[in-house]
Amino acid sequence: MNIRKISFIGGGNMAEAIMRGLLREDVGVGITVAEINPKRRDELAAKFANVRVIADAAEAAQWGEVVILAVKPQQAEGVLDVIEPMVTAQKLVISIMAGIPSAKIEANLSSGCRVIRAMPNTPALIGSGATAVSAGRKATANDLDISRQIFALVGTAVVVEEKLMDAVTGLSGSGPAYVFSFIEALADAGVKNGLPRDVAAQLASQTVFGAARMVVETGEHPTLLKEKVTSPGGTTIAGLHALENGCFRGVTMNAVDAACNRSKELAGK
Repeated sequence: MNIRKISFIGGGNMAEAIMRGLLREDVGVGITVAEINPKRRDELAAKFANVRVIADAAEAAQWGEVVILAVKPQQAEGVLDVIEPMVTAQKLVISIMAGIPSAKIEANLSSGCRVIRAMPNTPALIGSGATAVSAGRKATANDLDISRQIFALVGTAVVVEEKLMDAVTGLSGSGPAYVFSFIEALADAGVKNGLPRDVAAQLASQTVFGAARMVVETGEHPTLLKEKVTSPGGTTIAGLHALENGCFRGVTMNAVDAACNRSKELAGK
């Protein structure tokens, strides 16, 4: 990574996750984080001895080569006004503010501003996130590569066109909640059939974890992996038949569609 100084504007959970990734992999960058909440500043200072924790967003923006905007979307306009004088065309701005298009950030910062928009999801907090990054109008291929490298430290990172960010929100952004609901349903079914609650929860969560890991590590299509579990006339095909009767795949696709459409609504599209 050909950068040496990264600033975070906002020190919430996602910013902390990215900082942990940078420090864990020891990529040789200095880190400054600007956090307005005094209690949170104290927490971050206690957790990260090698991170400079300050209150002034403008100072942090001036210091960093890369400036990561990690505040709530409703704080965007105020934060952009504060850091605008410090953000030159030489700096790369990466936004993880959900629903805020790169064009809005560019319009509120100096001309020539290089902006990358990123959508990480909550498993980034344990280093297993899925993040999509997209380039703003002035961002370069190198900017995209730097952004991808940063988010790869907390999981998987892919590059998409910005017009697909609502689809990313509906799939991987909201997706963990769908999976949590599925794990809960699996565990409840185990309890219904006589398993102790703790055993059912452990089996359900490990089953989902293991199945996802097989998809990732084997590179095989989920359909092929499913077929390997499904014996003719066996228990698995009986369960799959019940899922099909309940429109499991259709309902899942509808959930992604609904979240995607809501993302567009929130962005005013």
